[in-house]
Amino acid sequence: MMAEEGYNPFKMAQQQFDRIAEQLDLDEALRDLLREPLREYHFNIPVKMDDGSTKVFRGFRVQHNDALGPCKGGIRFHPEETGDTVRALAMWMTWKTAVADLPLGGGKGGVICDPHDLSDREQERLCREYIKKINKNIGPLQDVPAPDVMTSAQHMLWMMDEYENIEGGKYPGVITGKPQDMGGSKGRTEATGYGLVYQLRELLKELDRDIEETTASIQGFGNVAQYAAELFIEYGGTVVSVSCWDQEDEKPYSYYKEDGIDLEELRGITDRFGSIDKEKAEEKGYQPLSGDEWLTHEVDVLLPAALENAISEDNVNDIPDAVDIIISGANGPITPEADDELEDRDIIVVPDFLANAGGVMCSYFEQVQSNQNYYWSKEEVLGKLDNGMTDAFYEVWELAQSKDVRLRDAAYMIAIQRVAEACEARGWV
Repeated sequence: MMAEEGYNPFKMAQQQFDRIAEQLDLDEALRDLLREPLREYHFNIPVKMDDGSTKVFRGFRVQHNDALGPCKGGIRFHPEETGDTVRALAMWMTWKTAVADLPLGGGKGGVICDPHDLSDREQERLCREYIKKINKNIGPLQDVPAPDVMTSAQHMLWMMDEYENIEGGKYPGVITGKPQDMGGSKGRTEATGYGLVYQLRELLKELDRDIEETTASIQGFGNVAQYAAELFIEYGGTVVSVSCWDQEDEKPYSYYKEDGIDLEELRGITDRFGSIDKEKAEEKGYQPLSGDEWLTHEVDVLLPAALENAISEDNVNDIPDAVDIIISGANGPITPEADDELEDRDIIVVPDFLANAGGVMCSYFEQVQSNQNYYWSKEEVLGKLDNGMTDAFYEVWELAQSKDVRLRDAAYMIAIQRVAEACEARGWV
C-alpha cells in the first residue's frame, strides 16, 4: 500500500493542509512553515546478522512541528516504508496532537525492514542501532517515539534501554508504549481502539441511533482493530468481518461471519503480527474472502484500521448504500478524491487524526507518568481517555455543525489554527 504507484501520502497530507489553510486565510509564511517538516533525519543502520554477515537498513525520523510541545509519534518497521510516508505521518501527528488539545508536536520514524524475516536478536540489534543514530535528536523533552506498525512494547524497551545506556541515566519518559512493568501505562494497549469506539458511541448518540443495533466491518486485525472490536462488541454492536495479511499466501484476506465474529475465538488463532490462521478460521465457520471485500458488506459502519490508502477513488464505489459511517482507525486510510465521493453520498467520516487520537492521548498519559515516576490505575487512565476523546469529538462536531462543513474540515481548522497560533506566539513567523 505504501509504495503503490501514483500514490504519495505526503502530497496527500499537503493537499489536505492546503485546502484548509486557504479557508483559514493563513499567510504565506505560515503555510510555508507548516506544509514541510522542521527537521528530517535519514540514516543507514548497519546490523550484524545471526549468520555473521552485516546488513544495512535505511532509517528515518521526521519532526514536523514542535510549537505546541515535544514531538510525538511512532516508529514503524515495514518493508515498503518511504521517506514520504514518514513525512506524511509526522504531519498528521502534528494535527492529531493539536486537535486532541495535547501539549505535543508531531513526529514519526521508520525503518525499511520486515520483522517477519528477522530473529528476535536481529530485531534487538536493529532497535539499538536505530537509537545510536538518533539519540541526540530525541528525548523526554524533545521528541518521544512510540510503537507503530510491526513494532511492539519489546522494541520500545530495547530502544529505551539503549538510550539510557548512552545517556547514563534513567529516562523512562524518552519513549512510550513500553511494557507496563517497565514504565508503560495501564490502558495503553487498548487506547487507540477504545478511543475510536468512544467517539463512535457519541456520534451514534447525536444521530439518535442505538449502538446495539449497529453492525461493522473492520479492515485489519492488529492491536487497534482488535480493541475497537472488543469495546464495540461489549457495547452490544456486531462485527461481521475483519481482515489481515496472510504471511503464508503473501496476500490479505477478509474473514466474514454473517451473525458476527467471536473475538476471543479469532484471537486464539492469530499470531503476534495480527495474522489469522486461515485453515483454522475456515474450520470455525469463517468465510475467507479477498482482502478488499471488507468494505463491500452490508453494514452500518466501516472501520479501516490497517494502512494508508485503504479507500480510494478505485474502490470507493464498492461501498454499499447501507454504510453511512466510516471511522478511521488507520492513518491516512481515505484519499481526498474518495473523501469527496463519500461526502457526496452523505456518509459521515470521522477523520483519522481525530478518531484514532486515543493512542497518542494515552501515550501522553504514559509520558507524564514516566517523567513523574508515578503511575495511575487502569480505570483512571481509561476514564481520562474517555473524557479526552469525548471532548475532542464534541469540539469538532459542534464546529462542523455551526459552519456546515464535514468533520475532517472542522478537525483540521481546529488543529491548524492551534499550531499556527503557537508558531506566531513564539515569533517563528
